[in-house]
Amino acid sequence: MKKLIWLSPLATLTLAACGNSNILSTTPAIPEGTTLKVALLETTDLHQNILSYDYYGLKADTSLGLERTAALINSARAENPNTVLLDDGDVIQGTLLGDYQAVASPVPCSGTMAIHKVMNALKYDGAGVGNHEFNYGLNFLSQITNTDFGISDVTKPSNCGAPSFPVVLANVVGATSQKPIFNPYSIIPKQFSAIKPDGTSMNVTLNVGIMGFVPPQIMDWDQKYLAGKVMVNGVVETANQYVPEMRNKGADLVVALSHGGLDASAYSPKMENGSLYLTTTGIDALMLGHSHLIFPQAKEVNAPKIDASLAALPVDKVDTAKGLINGIPAVMAQSWGRRLGIIQMTLKYQSGKWVVQKDLTNVEARGFKYKDGITIVDPDASVAPLVDTEHKATLAYATQPLGTTTDFEMSAYFALVGDVSAIQIVNQAQIDYVKNFIANSTNATIASYKSIPVISCSAPFKAGRNGATDFTDVAPTATSTSPVGLQVRNPGDLYLYGNNNLQAVKIKGSDLKNWLETSAKQFAQINPALTTEQDLVPSYSTIYNYDVFYAENNALQYQIDVTQPVGSRILNLTYAGKPVAATDDFIVGTNDYRAGGGGNFPGIDGSKTIIKSPDANQAVVSNYLKKQSKITLANNGSGQSWSFVKVATQGPVILRSAPGKLAVANVAGLARVKSEGALDANGFSKYAIDLSK
Repeated sequence: MKKLIWLSPLATLTLAACGNSNILSTTPAIPEGTTLKVALLETTDLHQNILSYDYYGLKADTSLGLERTAALINSARAENPNTVLLDDGDVIQGTLLGDYQAVASPVPCSGTMAIHKVMNALKYDGAGVGNHEFNYGLNFLSQITNTDFGISDVTKPSNCGAPSFPVVLANVVGATSQKPIFNPYSIIPKQFSAIKPDGTSMNVTLNVGIMGFVPPQIMDWDQKYLAGKVMVNGVVETANQYVPEMRNKGADLVVALSHGGLDASAYSPKMENGSLYLTTTGIDALMLGHSHLIFPQAKEVNAPKIDASLAALPVDKVDTAKGLINGIPAVMAQSWGRRLGIIQMTLKYQSGKWVVQKDLTNVEARGFKYKDGITIVDPDASVAPLVDTEHKATLAYATQPLGTTTDFEMSAYFALVGDVSAIQIVNQAQIDYVKNFIANSTNATIASYKSIPVISCSAPFKAGRNGATDFTDVAPTATSTSPVGLQVRNPGDLYLYGNNNLQAVKIKGSDLKNWLETSAKQFAQINPALTTEQDLVPSYSTIYNYDVFYAENNALQYQIDVTQPVGSRILNLTYAGKPVAATDDFIVGTNDYRAGGGGNFPGIDGSKTIIKSPDANQAVVSNYLKKQSKITLANNGSGQSWSFVKVATQGPVILRSAPGKLAVANVAGLARVKSEGALDANGFSKYAIDLSK
């Protein structure tokens, strides 16, 4: 597949008169010592959050939305017109709007995804690709980006609606062709205003090179779409191949768009978060994503502290205050449009090329309250009208009835201290599906599993990872003669990832113990003797790996001792009143992400999978709800399978959750949630947790 260099319509170019005709050059001649101040702007993990709106709760949410990020973009452009606006992936999936446009009413070739319409209007210069771009399959991704992937059984698009800016991805190649399915990089000529040594200004063309990367784990997470069609190469090996090529073709500045976080462990081509090592490949700037974190430390008044997982990185490699990784400027703008990454760079023209003045670099992950730490920026009024039709259609879709009522609130506000009101129904649906699958199977091997206990696990996907408004909360429905009932939007609140497919694994008791130990890593190790405050869950960045297990009739029970180190926390693991032996057999209903190795749970790597369902977990939950005329707290929301080992602490232990929810804990019978305290910088309330209860 031929790779193209994208040319900005705003740029004025000349081609070299001799030599390599692909080399881009600038004109007129630039005086030695001329300086150029450039701002690289980043959004990442937008996940179709265009408006400041929660489609699951049918309410406004001023903490998120590209319409407000647009205001930050406008401000940054006003501060310095020499800007390059880039996105780091995960844009098309994540809200009911995304699911509506991809699944319920797929956008046709003649249409354009709502998120791309807005990005086009905001004049993005380029974008990378995230792992969630693959959630709806290669045919859909090919269509909405109008990209010929060069794969025989993927339909070649023909002039479909798409981003008006280059989309790059370097490390995903066709399994047969071994060629990148997207352009691996793009060189974008930008016309900027520079300052000559005499203080006067001049127009120059800066050739900005961008290349994109995704985690190799997409082959596990979206195996059903990708197996046998594409392969994923390591980020360092790929960058080492393309950075010199970009330089040779005239790139003055090379920016890596890495949809991955930061991991300081030894490099491997299979790393999910190998971005740190990209800084050794000759790039000038690094844009990060995937982890939904803020990097560097936010600078506004009363800013939240850097996430514990980032604070633990080696200080000789990662400067969380200045936003430098091995001396290379890097930024991660959180997620859902809640921040704008800004890398301000000064370049000086020396010996015929632009040279980054590293001591003049400034990095910022700017939030909505950047001016005074209090006032939230107003949305850009031009954005909402662009997607008004799609927004109204999504609302109509979201409010379609399921025909089921519930007499209790299904929430995840206190899922980390024992509330299963939003988790039990998911586990029950998965158990029901797996048991029926086995009972009705004509496959002799699967039929032979009928006597093995079927259990299930699910995580509280919406439990604070994306801020204080990011919690599952399905309100009780009316139970009068005209019940409101549950709606299409509710299963998506209970099970966030519509792309996950249900799978089942056959494991031993030893595997179950290891699985639970890995889940319990979410908790801090609590020192009972400390008199200072201890945060029970210091980081919500991997909350999707906190699996809660359940068996029918609450037959599975276990305890977590948070005073013990990781790997030694699970005690009193029983099934049907008997201790679980290492050799006991279990079948676990889960999702394809976990069954295939997602989250690095010991022994759960795809080798133990016995059922690969064609049905999405979210659809399984929806169908289960439709079969029940009424969901009740007694039958579907109070089966607590786990508890903490009781311990008295000298000082306070806190859990961060949404403010004003103490009554929810009381209804759930969580005596260990004692009181609500002050708000932290992220807007979470600090709830006092009594681990002796």
